[in-house]
Amino acid sequence: MKYRVVFALEARDDYRALPARSRAEVRDAINRHLLHQPMQVSKSRIKRLRGTRRPHYRLRVGNVRVFYDVRDNEVEVLAIVEKSQATAWLKRTGVYDEESSIS
Repeated sequence: MKYRVVFALEARDDYRALPARSRAEVRDAINRHLLHQPMQVSKSRIKRLRGTRRPHYRLRVGNVRVFYDVRDNEVEVLAIVEKSQATAWLKRTGVYDEESSIS
């Protein structure tokens, strides 16, 4: 099954702000991983985030992290951030289960 990838406004701005080389790497990773198996968790690439209601997943692309949700046949990319900013973004924007939070 092929998924439809949709970018939130913040993610679109994040993508445009990346250097050209990083944009190409992120585009290739999205096409390779999120179009066909966005929920296929792996040790190094895709991680299911625990304790969050939003975002559900994180895709690692070099020094960049792509946060996204999957609903039906649609992948919504919520943000594309540098690794060093990922925790801060999750604290600011993530929606957590009642008993969970990020330290």
